[in-house]
Amino acid sequence: MEALTNAEEKVMQIVWKVRKGFVKDFLAEISEPKPSYTTVSTIIRILENKGFINHKAYGKTHEYFPIVSKMAYRKFIFSRMLKDYFEDSYGNVMSYMVSEETLSEADIAKLEDLINDAEQQAGNE
Repeated sequence: MEALTNAEEKVMQIVWKVRKGFVKDFLAEISEPKPSYTTVSTIIRILENKGFINHKAYGKTHEYFPIVSKMAYRKFIFSRMLKDYFEDSYGNVMSYMVSEETLSEADIAKLEDLINDAEQQAGNE
């Protein structure tokens, strides 16, 4: 899998949302200012060449659908970010989030619960 450009990712987000459709369906979901039909069509073909989507042909018309899930791409991108920017350390990610004050008290409490659950599961194995 490879990372998507900003334009490709924007269209892919729409494909994941719509699930299957024609270029006009994806174009309808893009906010203003909308790119041209041919621009979206070109990006769709690029996404297909990269292995993110596939199509079903109805004559000259194609209905597209995702073959890479949003969760799989999220995992890929997060793993890449973790490696490239946080020295492959979840602790560094957490430290960054805390130091940047991006975590609310509710977020911190939820993380504590997740850590406690993970520790209990590790102890039960």
